[in-house]
Order: sequence, then structure tokens, then C-alpha cells
Amino acid sequence: MNLKKDEKTCLFIDGSSLYSTSRGLGFDVDYKKLLDFFTSKSHVIRAYYYAAILDTEDYSPLKPLTDWLSYNGYFLVTKPAREFTDSTGKRRVKGNMDIEIAVDMLEMAPHIDHAILFSGDSDFRRLVEAVQRQGTRVSVVSSMKSSPPLIGDDLRRQADQFLDLATLGAHFTRRQMEPARLRQNQAPVRHPADQMSEPEDDPLS
Repeated sequence: MNLKKDEKTCLFIDGSSLYSTSRGLGFDVDYKKLLDFFTSKSHVIRAYYYAAILDTEDYSPLKPLTDWLSYNGYFLVTKPAREFTDSTGKRRVKGNMDIEIAVDMLEMAPHIDHAILFSGDSDFRRLVEAVQRQGTRVSVVSSMKSSPPLIGDDLRRQADQFLDLATLGAHFTRRQMEPARLRQNQAPVRHPADQMSEPEDDPLS
């Protein structure tokens, strides 16, 4: 892992992707430890967290997490998720955050040295290339060791550095089977992916 203490760094966390990857590896993410870890290794000037939220009439299940993140060092970017029924009658949720991530990365690129993208979606390959052309180093966090692997080959090859969550996660995750009493005072980890019957996109497409 090549992180430099004096590099101006920005984290771009696709919440749904990180949730799916960590779940596939049997982890829960501790978002306080995640931010502390990267802050200790580099000069983090902003940490973006992206989430499409499916609102119920009175309450969103994601609200405890988003509230916690917004008060604990994260810059929260959300938009409403859209629920619909497909041609087979199956309930689906649409809430892609790719455009929001792309706009923020391109705007931030001239002001930072290092962008760290938490996603395995190969659709981001061109974005990573564009950011690199501005002189910004790009690392990608996902996993080859999940089943199935959640990092697209094109994206992994384009990135300056690929960080596998299966290895990196030891610094800021905990096993899902960890006793509840040991989880007290940890950041909540509910995510809108819990509300989705199926993932919207294939991360390797």
C-alpha cells in the first residue's frame, strides 16, 4: 500500500459498492476507524460518502448512518432512490450515484494529489483516466477475493494502485459474527442496499 503522509487526499466512497464488497467478505465497516486510518496515512482534505436513499413515508432506515457520517467528518452526498416494478413483477430500486461521484472527482482533481475511489465498477475507468490526466494519482478500493470478485479488470488496470478490501479492511472492519456486546459505541452500518431486492448494475460491466 502506497499512501503518503504529505499528499492531499480525497476519499470518494460509493456507499452501495463498499457495503456490497464488505458484506461479500463477511465484514462490517467501522466508518470512524476508516476515516481515522486514512487520515493517519495521508492528508485527507475531504471524505465523500454517496448514497441513494429510499424514503419510506416517515423514516429512512439509512438515516442513523447518514446522520452519524454528516456529524463525524464525512461530506454526505445523497439523492432519492426510485422504487419500481420491472416487467416480471419484481420490486427493484434504482439509485445510481455514478454521475455525482464523477462530477466531484473531476472538480476536486486540480486541488488534490491523490483520489481514493471505493468502487469496483468498470464504468469508472474513463473517469479515473481523466483524473490521472490532470496529474492526480488514483487508488481504487474493492476486492478480488469476494465471491464473485467485485472489481472490474479495466478499472483495476487503469488505477495507479489497487487496494483489496480483504487485506486493507483489517484496519477498519469487524467480522459480522462478532458478538453484539462488542459492537457498542460503533457507527451504525445500515445501508440502502439492504432495501434492494437485486443490485441495479453488474459492477464488472
